[in-house]
Amino acid sequence: MTYVPKRLLDFRDVTAIAGVGYTPFTKNSGVSTLTLACRAVLAALDDAGLPPDAVDGLATHRVGDSAPPSLVAPALGLPDLAWHLDQFGGGSVSHAVVGQAALAVATGMAETVVCYRAINARSEFRMGGTGRGVPVSPEVQYQAPYGYVAPPQQYAMYARAHMLRYGTKEEHFGRLAVTQRANAAKNPRALMRTPITLDDYLAARWIAEPFRLLDCCLETDGACAVVVTTAERARDLRRHPVLISAAAWGGGTSHLSGTAPADPTVTAAAALAPRLYAQAGLGPRDVDVAEIYDCFTYSVIVQLEDYGFCAKGEGGPYVDSGATAMDGELPVNTHGGFLSEGYVHGVNHIAEAVAQLRGEAGERQVPGAEVALSTAQPGYILPATSALILRRS
Repeated sequence: MTYVPKRLLDFRDVTAIAGVGYTPFTKNSGVSTLTLACRAVLAALDDAGLPPDAVDGLATHRVGDSAPPSLVAPALGLPDLAWHLDQFGGGSVSHAVVGQAALAVATGMAETVVCYRAINARSEFRMGGTGRGVPVSPEVQYQAPYGYVAPPQQYAMYARAHMLRYGTKEEHFGRLAVTQRANAAKNPRALMRTPITLDDYLAARWIAEPFRLLDCCLETDGACAVVVTTAERARDLRRHPVLISAAAWGGGTSHLSGTAPADPTVTAAAALAPRLYAQAGLGPRDVDVAEIYDCFTYSVIVQLEDYGFCAKGEGGPYVDSGATAMDGELPVNTHGGFLSEGYVHGVNHIAEAVAQLRGEAGERQVPGAEVALSTAQPGYILPATSALILRRS
Protein backbone atom coordinates (compact mmCIF):
# COMPACT_ATOMS: atom_id res chain seq x y z
CA MET A 1 0.00 0.00 0.00
CA THR A 2 1.38 3.40 -0.98
CA TYR A 3 1.44 5.99 1.77
CA VAL A 4 0.05 9.36 0.74
CA PRO A 5 1.02 12.10 3.22
CA LYS A 6 -1.80 14.27 4.49
CA ARG A 7 -1.50 17.96 3.71
CA LEU A 8 -1.36 19.55 7.13
CA LEU A 9 -0.70 23.17 6.24
CA ASP A 10 -1.86 25.57 3.58
CA PHE A 11 1.53 27.18 3.12
CA ARG A 12 0.88 29.57 0.25
CA ASP A 13 1.40 33.28 1.11
CA VAL A 14 1.29 32.63 4.88
CA THR A 15 4.83 33.96 5.36
CA ALA A 16 6.82 36.78 3.84
CA ILE A 17 10.29 38.20 3.43
CA ALA A 18 10.28 41.50 5.28
CA GLY A 19 13.90 42.61 4.96
CA VAL A 20 17.14 41.99 3.09
CA GLY A 21 20.69 42.88 3.99
CA TYR A 22 24.13 42.70 2.40
CA THR A 23 27.73 43.33 3.19
CA PRO A 24 29.91 44.64 0.37
CA PHE A 25 31.08 41.92 -2.03
CA THR A 26 34.87 41.91 -2.26
CA LYS A 27 37.94 39.81 -3.01
CA ASN A 28 39.22 40.27 0.53
CA SER A 29 36.80 41.33 3.26
CA GLY A 30 39.48 41.80 5.89
CA VAL A 31 37.13 40.49 8.59
CA SER A 32 35.99 37.11 9.87
CA THR A 33 33.10 35.13 8.46
CA LEU A 34 31.32 35.67 11.78
CA THR A 35 31.63 39.44 11.39
CA LEU A 36 30.24 39.24 7.86
CA ALA A 37 27.26 37.19 9.09
CA CYS A 38 26.45 39.62 11.89
CA ARG A 39 26.69 42.63 9.60
CA ALA A 40 24.34 41.08 7.03
CA VAL A 41 21.83 40.02 9.68
CA LEU A 42 21.80 43.48 11.23
CA ALA A 43 21.44 45.11 7.80
CA ALA A 44 18.44 42.89 7.01
CA LEU A 45 16.82 43.73 10.34
CA ASP A 46 17.39 47.43 9.77
CA ASP A 47 15.81 47.09 6.33
CA ALA A 48 12.74 45.54 7.95
CA GLY A 49 12.67 48.09 10.77
CA LEU A 50 13.24 45.48 13.48
CA PRO A 51 15.63 45.45 16.46
CA PRO A 52 17.94 42.45 17.02
CA ASP A 53 15.93 41.28 20.03
CA ALA A 54 12.96 40.67 17.70
CA VAL A 55 14.81 37.66 16.28
CA ASP A 56 13.93 34.25 17.67
CA GLY A 57 15.32 32.15 14.83
CA LEU A 58 18.48 31.95 12.72
CA ALA A 59 19.18 29.73 9.73
CA THR A 60 22.13 29.11 7.44
CA HIS A 61 23.77 26.45 5.28
CA ARG A 62 27.39 25.52 4.96
CA VAL A 63 30.12 23.86 2.98
CA GLY A 64 33.55 24.85 4.19
CA ASP A 65 33.55 28.44 5.39
CA SER A 66 30.62 29.11 7.72
CA ALA A 67 29.28 31.12 10.65
CA PRO A 68 26.82 28.88 12.50
CA PRO A 69 23.82 30.19 14.46
CA SER A 70 25.47 28.97 17.65
CA LEU A 71 28.10 31.69 17.18
CA VAL A 72 26.00 34.37 15.48
CA ALA A 73 23.29 34.34 18.17
CA PRO A 74 25.52 35.25 21.13
CA ALA A 75 27.43 37.75 18.99
CA LEU A 76 24.12 39.53 18.41
CA GLY A 77 23.08 39.27 22.07
CA LEU A 78 20.45 36.56 21.50
CA PRO A 79 20.75 34.09 24.38
CA ASP A 80 17.74 31.88 23.69
CA LEU A 81 16.69 31.16 20.12
CA ALA A 82 13.38 29.38 19.75
CA TRP A 83 14.48 27.78 16.48
CA HIS A 84 17.65 27.50 14.46
CA LEU A 85 19.02 25.63 11.46
CA ASP A 86 22.60 24.91 10.45
CA GLN A 87 22.19 22.76 7.37
CA PHE A 88 25.04 20.95 5.67
CA GLY A 89 25.14 21.61 1.96
CA GLY A 90 26.18 24.10 -0.64
CA GLY A 91 24.02 26.07 -3.02
CA SER A 92 21.71 23.08 -3.45
CA VAL A 93 20.07 23.76 -0.09
CA SER A 94 20.23 27.57 -0.11
CA HIS A 95 16.54 27.96 -0.87
CA ALA A 96 15.51 25.04 1.35
CA VAL A 97 16.90 27.01 4.29
CA VAL A 98 14.44 29.85 3.61
CA GLY A 99 11.64 27.35 3.02
CA GLN A 100 12.28 25.66 6.34
CA ALA A 101 12.38 29.02 8.10
CA ALA A 102 9.01 29.83 6.54
CA LEU A 103 7.63 26.53 7.81
CA ALA A 104 8.91 27.31 11.31
CA VAL A 105 7.16 30.69 11.20
CA ALA A 106 3.96 29.28 9.70
CA THR A 107 3.68 26.64 12.43
CA GLY A 108 4.47 29.03 15.26
CA MET A 109 7.85 27.54 16.14
CA ALA A 110 9.34 31.00 15.62
CA GLU A 111 8.09 34.47 14.77
CA THR A 112 11.07 36.13 13.10
CA VAL A 113 13.83 34.11 11.45
CA VAL A 114 16.82 35.59 9.70
CA CYS A 115 18.35 33.37 7.00
CA TYR A 116 21.90 34.23 6.01
CA ARG A 117 25.01 32.98 4.26
CA ALA A 118 28.44 34.37 5.03
CA ILE A 119 31.63 33.28 3.30
CA ASN A 120 35.19 34.42 2.77
CA ALA A 121 35.29 32.27 -0.33
CA ARG A 122 37.88 34.36 -2.13
CA SER A 123 40.42 35.18 0.57
CA GLU A 124 40.09 32.06 2.73
CA PHE A 125 38.31 28.76 1.96
CA ARG A 126 38.10 28.49 -1.83
CA MET A 127 35.73 25.75 -2.98
CA GLY A 128 37.55 23.09 -4.96
CA GLY A 129 40.88 24.64 -4.03
CA THR A 130 44.10 22.71 -3.50
CA GLY A 131 46.45 22.52 -0.55
CA ARG A 132 44.13 20.83 1.92
CA GLY A 133 42.44 17.51 2.51
CA VAL A 134 39.60 16.42 0.27
CA PRO A 135 36.02 16.67 1.62
CA VAL A 136 34.69 13.83 3.75
CA SER A 137 32.50 11.90 1.33
CA PRO A 138 32.69 8.26 0.26
CA GLU A 139 32.63 9.22 -3.40
CA VAL A 140 35.63 11.51 -3.25
CA GLN A 141 37.97 8.52 -3.09
CA TYR A 142 37.04 7.79 -6.71
CA GLN A 143 37.78 11.35 -7.85
CA ALA A 144 40.83 12.48 -5.94
CA PRO A 145 43.39 10.10 -7.51
CA TYR A 146 42.59 11.63 -10.90
CA GLY A 147 42.54 15.26 -9.79
CA TYR A 148 38.81 15.41 -10.55
CA VAL A 149 37.52 17.34 -7.57
CA ALA A 150 36.74 20.93 -8.60
CA PRO A 151 33.18 22.03 -9.47
CA PRO A 152 34.19 23.40 -12.93
CA GLN A 153 35.52 19.97 -13.86
CA GLN A 154 32.35 18.26 -12.70
CA TYR A 155 29.90 20.64 -14.35
CA ALA A 156 31.93 20.61 -17.56
CA MET A 157 31.03 16.96 -18.05
CA TYR A 158 27.31 17.73 -17.87
CA ALA A 159 27.67 20.71 -20.18
CA ARG A 160 29.51 18.59 -22.72
CA ALA A 161 26.77 15.95 -22.59
CA HIS A 162 24.20 18.66 -23.33
CA MET A 163 26.27 19.93 -26.25
CA LEU A 164 26.64 16.47 -27.74
CA ARG A 165 22.99 15.56 -27.36
CA TYR A 166 21.31 18.83 -28.39
CA GLY A 167 23.89 20.79 -30.33
CA THR A 168 24.27 23.44 -27.63
CA LYS A 169 27.12 25.76 -28.57
CA GLU A 170 29.85 27.59 -26.74
CA GLU A 171 28.32 30.77 -28.13
CA HIS A 172 25.11 30.00 -26.22
CA PHE A 173 27.06 29.92 -22.97
CA GLY A 174 28.79 33.11 -24.04
CA ARG A 175 25.55 34.92 -24.81
CA LEU A 176 24.36 34.21 -21.28
CA ALA A 177 27.57 35.58 -19.78
CA VAL A 178 27.34 38.72 -21.92
CA THR A 179 23.69 39.29 -21.01
CA GLN A 180 24.27 38.92 -17.29
CA ARG A 181 27.25 41.26 -17.39
CA ALA A 182 25.01 43.87 -19.01
CA ASN A 183 22.69 43.51 -16.02
CA ALA A 184 25.60 43.80 -13.58
CA ALA A 185 26.66 47.06 -15.23
CA LYS A 186 23.48 48.54 -13.72
CA ASN A 187 24.15 47.08 -10.26
CA PRO A 188 26.42 49.16 -7.99
CA ARG A 189 26.94 46.14 -5.74
CA ALA A 190 28.37 43.92 -8.52
CA LEU A 191 32.03 42.94 -8.50
CA MET A 192 32.25 42.90 -12.30
CA ARG A 193 30.51 45.81 -14.06
CA THR A 194 32.54 46.33 -17.23
CA PRO A 195 30.47 45.22 -20.25
CA ILE A 196 31.79 42.29 -22.28
CA THR A 197 31.21 41.09 -25.83
CA LEU A 198 30.93 37.61 -27.26
CA ASP A 199 34.44 38.08 -28.65
CA ASP A 200 35.68 38.83 -25.12
CA TYR A 201 34.03 35.64 -23.94
CA LEU A 202 35.58 33.51 -26.68
CA ALA A 203 39.01 35.01 -26.02
CA ALA A 204 38.94 34.15 -22.31
CA ARG A 205 41.21 31.37 -21.09
CA TRP A 206 40.01 27.83 -20.60
CA ILE A 207 39.17 26.59 -17.11
CA ALA A 208 37.75 23.14 -17.87
CA GLU A 209 36.51 22.62 -21.41
CA PRO A 210 33.93 23.64 -22.51
CA PHE A 211 34.10 26.29 -19.75
CA ARG A 212 36.12 29.43 -20.12
CA LEU A 213 36.85 31.93 -17.37
CA LEU A 214 33.63 33.86 -18.07
CA ASP A 215 31.51 30.72 -17.71
CA CYS A 216 32.41 30.49 -14.02
CA CYS A 217 30.97 32.27 -10.99
CA LEU A 218 33.02 34.69 -8.92
CA GLU A 219 34.54 33.40 -5.72
CA THR A 220 33.55 36.14 -3.31
CA ASP A 221 33.94 37.41 0.24
CA GLY A 222 30.59 38.62 1.50
CA ALA A 223 27.29 37.90 3.22
CA CYS A 224 23.61 38.27 2.52
CA ALA A 225 20.54 37.82 4.74
CA VAL A 226 16.75 37.84 4.51
CA VAL A 227 14.15 38.24 7.28
CA VAL A 228 11.25 35.75 7.28
CA THR A 229 8.13 36.42 9.35
CA THR A 230 4.37 36.07 9.02
CA ALA A 231 2.71 37.88 6.16
CA GLU A 232 0.42 39.62 8.65
CA ARG A 233 3.28 40.97 10.71
CA ALA A 234 5.32 41.93 7.65
CA ARG A 235 2.57 44.30 6.50
CA ASP A 236 3.19 46.45 9.59
CA LEU A 237 6.94 46.73 9.04
CA ARG A 238 9.10 49.21 7.16
CA ARG A 239 9.20 47.63 3.71
CA HIS A 240 6.61 46.29 1.32
CA PRO A 241 6.45 42.55 2.12
CA VAL A 242 7.20 39.88 -0.46
CA LEU A 243 5.09 36.76 0.02
CA ILE A 244 6.53 33.25 -0.03
CA SER A 245 4.03 31.54 -2.31
CA ALA A 246 5.91 28.26 -2.61
CA ALA A 247 9.03 26.58 -1.28
CA ALA A 248 10.14 23.16 -2.43
CA TRP A 249 13.21 21.03 -1.97
CA GLY A 250 14.08 17.49 -2.82
CA GLY A 251 16.63 14.99 -3.91
CA GLY A 252 18.96 14.90 -6.82
CA THR A 253 21.52 12.62 -8.39
CA SER A 254 25.17 12.05 -7.69
CA HIS A 255 27.34 11.73 -10.75
CA LEU A 256 29.55 9.08 -9.16
CA SER A 257 27.23 6.83 -7.19
CA GLY A 258 24.63 4.27 -8.19
CA THR A 259 22.02 7.03 -8.34
CA ALA A 260 23.67 8.63 -11.37
CA PRO A 261 21.02 9.75 -13.86
CA ALA A 262 20.29 7.83 -17.03
CA ASP A 263 20.11 11.20 -18.77
CA PRO A 264 22.69 13.67 -17.42
CA THR A 265 21.02 16.54 -19.26
CA VAL A 266 17.97 16.35 -16.95
CA THR A 267 18.41 17.72 -13.43
CA ALA A 268 16.48 17.22 -10.21
CA ALA A 269 14.78 20.54 -10.92
CA ALA A 270 12.63 18.77 -13.49
CA ALA A 271 11.10 16.62 -10.75
CA LEU A 272 10.84 19.47 -8.25
CA ALA A 273 9.26 22.05 -10.60
CA PRO A 274 5.74 20.53 -10.77
CA ARG A 275 5.52 20.43 -6.95
CA LEU A 276 6.75 24.01 -6.70
CA TYR A 277 4.30 25.37 -9.26
CA ALA A 278 1.39 23.38 -7.81
CA GLN A 279 2.07 24.77 -4.35
CA ALA A 280 2.01 28.33 -5.68
CA GLY A 281 -0.97 27.73 -7.96
CA LEU A 282 1.10 29.16 -10.82
CA GLY A 283 3.04 28.01 -13.86
CA PRO A 284 6.11 29.06 -15.85
CA ARG A 285 4.11 31.59 -17.88
CA ASP A 286 3.18 33.43 -14.68
CA VAL A 287 6.81 34.14 -13.75
CA ASP A 288 7.92 37.71 -14.48
CA VAL A 289 11.55 37.46 -13.41
CA ALA A 290 13.83 34.51 -12.63
CA GLU A 291 16.97 34.41 -10.51
CA ILE A 292 18.46 31.08 -11.61
CA TYR A 293 21.46 29.50 -9.90
CA ASP A 294 24.43 30.27 -12.12
CA CYS A 295 27.48 28.64 -10.65
CA PHE A 296 28.26 28.14 -14.34
CA THR A 297 26.54 29.33 -17.51
CA TYR A 298 25.32 25.83 -18.27
CA SER A 299 23.37 25.57 -15.00
CA VAL A 300 21.09 28.39 -16.19
CA ILE A 301 20.52 26.84 -19.60
CA VAL A 302 19.55 23.44 -18.21
CA GLN A 303 17.25 24.96 -15.58
CA LEU A 304 15.44 27.09 -18.14
CA GLU A 305 14.46 23.76 -19.67
CA ASP A 306 13.73 21.87 -16.47
CA TYR A 307 11.57 24.65 -14.98
CA GLY A 308 9.49 24.68 -18.15
CA PHE A 309 10.44 27.94 -19.85
CA CYS A 310 11.51 26.14 -23.02
CA ALA A 311 11.64 22.57 -24.30
CA LYS A 312 14.45 20.18 -23.40
CA GLY A 313 17.47 20.92 -25.55
CA GLU A 314 16.31 24.44 -26.45
CA GLY A 315 17.90 26.32 -23.54
CA GLY A 316 20.85 27.51 -25.61
CA PRO A 317 18.80 28.91 -28.50
CA TYR A 318 16.35 30.40 -25.96
CA VAL A 319 19.17 32.43 -24.39
CA ASP A 320 20.60 33.29 -27.81
CA SER A 321 17.21 34.71 -28.86
CA GLY A 322 17.45 37.40 -26.19
CA ALA A 323 14.60 35.92 -24.15
CA THR A 324 16.56 36.18 -20.87
CA ALA A 325 17.70 39.78 -21.34
CA MET A 326 16.18 42.64 -19.37
CA ASP A 327 13.83 43.41 -22.27
CA GLY A 328 13.16 39.75 -23.04
CA GLU A 329 10.17 37.61 -22.17
CA LEU A 330 11.88 36.26 -19.02
CA PRO A 331 14.54 38.53 -17.50
CA VAL A 332 17.07 36.25 -15.79
CA ASN A 333 19.63 37.12 -13.10
CA THR A 334 18.85 40.79 -13.21
CA HIS A 335 21.64 41.64 -10.75
CA GLY A 336 24.30 39.98 -12.89
CA GLY A 337 24.08 36.69 -11.02
CA PHE A 338 26.97 34.78 -9.54
CA LEU A 339 28.84 35.27 -12.79
CA SER A 340 29.09 39.05 -12.35
CA GLU A 341 27.56 40.28 -9.06
CA GLY A 342 29.24 37.78 -6.75
CA TYR A 343 28.75 34.28 -5.40
CA VAL A 344 27.13 34.21 -1.97
CA HIS A 345 25.98 30.64 -2.34
CA GLY A 346 22.36 31.28 -3.30
CA VAL A 347 20.96 33.85 -0.89
CA ASN A 348 21.80 36.88 -3.02
CA HIS A 349 19.51 35.47 -5.71
CA ILE A 350 16.63 35.50 -3.20
CA ALA A 351 17.46 39.04 -2.14
CA GLU A 352 17.47 40.23 -5.75
CA ALA A 353 14.07 38.63 -6.34
CA VAL A 354 12.78 40.57 -3.33
CA ALA A 355 14.18 43.84 -4.71
CA GLN A 356 12.46 43.21 -8.05
CA LEU A 357 9.09 42.49 -6.45
CA ARG A 358 9.35 45.56 -4.23
CA GLY A 359 10.10 47.69 -7.29
CA GLU A 360 13.40 48.77 -5.73
CA ALA A 361 15.93 47.45 -8.26
CA GLY A 362 16.72 50.85 -9.78
CA GLU A 363 18.09 50.81 -13.34
CA ARG A 364 17.69 47.05 -13.56
CA GLN A 365 14.04 47.01 -12.47
CA VAL A 366 11.74 44.74 -14.47
CA PRO A 367 8.56 46.79 -15.04
CA GLY A 368 5.48 45.37 -13.35
CA ALA A 369 7.22 42.38 -11.80
CA GLU A 370 4.68 40.49 -9.66
CA VAL A 371 6.02 36.91 -9.50
CA ALA A 372 9.62 35.74 -9.18
CA LEU A 373 11.27 32.33 -9.31
CA SER A 374 14.53 31.86 -7.45
CA THR A 375 16.41 28.59 -7.68
CA ALA A 376 19.24 26.69 -6.04
CA GLN A 377 21.92 24.49 -7.59
CA PRO A 378 19.86 22.03 -9.67
CA GLY A 379 20.99 18.81 -8.03
CA TYR A 380 24.25 17.84 -9.69
CA ILE A 381 27.13 16.69 -7.46
CA LEU A 382 25.35 17.08 -4.11
CA PRO A 383 22.08 15.15 -4.55
CA ALA A 384 19.69 17.93 -3.51
CA THR A 385 17.98 20.99 -4.93
CA SER A 386 15.48 23.65 -3.83
CA ALA A 387 13.57 26.69 -5.09
CA LEU A 388 11.16 29.46 -4.12
CA ILE A 389 8.31 31.27 -5.80
CA LEU A 390 7.86 34.76 -4.39
CA ARG A 391 4.98 37.15 -5.05
CA ARG A 392 4.42 40.85 -4.58
CA SER A 393 1.72 41.37 -1.95
